[in-house]
Amino acid sequence: MGTDMVPAISLAYEAAESDIMKRQPRNPKTDKLVNERLISMAYGQIGMIQALGGFFTYFVILAENGFLPTTLLGIRLDWDDRSKNDLEDSYGQEWTYEQRKVVEFTCHTAFFASIVVVQWADLIICKTRRNSVFQQGMKNKILIFGLLEETALAAFLSYCPGMGVALRMYPLKVTWWFCAFPYSLLIFIYDEVRKLLLRRYPGGWVEKETYY
Repeated sequence: MGTDMVPAISLAYEAAESDIMKRQPRNPKTDKLVNERLISMAYGQIGMIQALGGFFTYFVILAENGFLPTTLLGIRLDWDDRSKNDLEDSYGQEWTYEQRKVVEFTCHTAFFASIVVVQWADLIICKTRRNSVFQQGMKNKILIFGLLEETALAAFLSYCPGMGVALRMYPLKVTWWFCAFPYSLLIFIYDEVRKLLLRRYPGGWVEKETYY
């Protein structure tokens, strides 16, 4: 909620799109606020890219600490065994239970930070439904504040002393923040192309399947 609240509220301050008066008014009987296309976009498309960004970062950190993806297969019972303090990684290094858990919770923290990074793009693409973000501009100061607020909160939860005890959140390397950047960029490009097709081919397949 902390990272979503201000960015979500900021969209209420977004200026109307330039073509809004050209659109047909919404039919309250047939045009639902939440429909299949919106759910498909939110969970089946954009949401999947966000999840990929989080999992990619998760596995990058494990790999940097010696646990390659192939080593992780079938390792859960040993990983969670408190009595096993000599678990070997992909390079033969031995890990105690406490060491493993610190790495695991660091991965959780990085997953959270990655979701914040991909939410940057998600928030920006939600500024418009049909127009390009480049047409709309970035004049919404509340939205810009929302982007900064959620990033600052994620950084605070990661780097503030004591969070490892309070919330099991641990400091991240600066490079780990960048793991999700390609996925954030992919979300932005994906939606810009979708909106371009909406404008070029009104009433076409893309509009029927993705316009909400």
